[in-house]
Amino acid sequence: MDDPKDDKRSAWWQAARWLALMVVCLLAVAWAQRPDGRLHVYFLDTPGDALLVQTPTGRFTLIDGGGDPTLMATTLGRLMPFWRRDLAAVVLTRADGAHMPGEVAALARYRPDIVLGPPGMPSGGVAGEWLRLVGAQGAPLRALRPGGKIDIGGGAVLSVLGVSSGEEGGAVLLIEYGAARVLIHGGGPAGDAAAELAAGRPLAAIAYPWQRKFDTPLLAALRPRAVVFASAYEADEPALISYAERRLISPGLYHEKNDGTIELISDGRRIWFATQR
Repeated sequence: MDDPKDDKRSAWWQAARWLALMVVCLLAVAWAQRPDGRLHVYFLDTPGDALLVQTPTGRFTLIDGGGDPTLMATTLGRLMPFWRRDLAAVVLTRADGAHMPGEVAALARYRPDIVLGPPGMPSGGVAGEWLRLVGAQGAPLRALRPGGKIDIGGGAVLSVLGVSSGEEGGAVLLIEYGAARVLIHGGGPAGDAAAELAAGRPLAAIAYPWQRKFDTPLLAALRPRAVVFASAYEADEPALISYAERRLISPGLYHEKNDGTIELISDGRRIWFATQR
């Protein structure tokens, strides 16, 4: 007849082995998700516009959230380490359905150190929930202002070059880390003068509206290495030129409908791209 004490001892060792296996698996995942000392800028495959920036030290900044809260929550869970529940910054360039709903989902799950939003935010609807969550997280809320600059970690800096309102409203932002410079310009011609402030030094990539004209003085002045097309901006007269025609102006073209999530990677000197379907 089996001794009950032996059964209990066997069950205890079995539970201990499973616990040890779980700890090893968690440590392996944590090791795989550790910072790699590089800048990562993810142009997210989501309705509307959204970017996630990972600095060389592993801090994350969310710029806009797209129009699908569920997809944004899933995407952040996939790209961010499972133990992280904080963001260096959350930036909202425009309070509309193409930029804000995904940020509501993010603010419900992650605590930002600082939040930047457009001046004159409405207080009702989705904007009201966004403001409520910002307050609940206890993060300082600052209005986007031209000339503003924040350190988002690991030597990466986010600068606000311009802010415009109205139907062609939005912000023009610049991310810099060593030789890597990424310009975010999701609006119309009203922001071109601010975007031109990024000219003069090599530009790794620009987020640029698909519906805007492509052979513009702005792009000629900036000469970006790559163009990642943004989809939220809607022009009164959308540019009716093909992908092949656009490639004649800039050979490095990316669009989420073709490439899924586009990832820019830089060690501060070199720059390369990867895509994730």
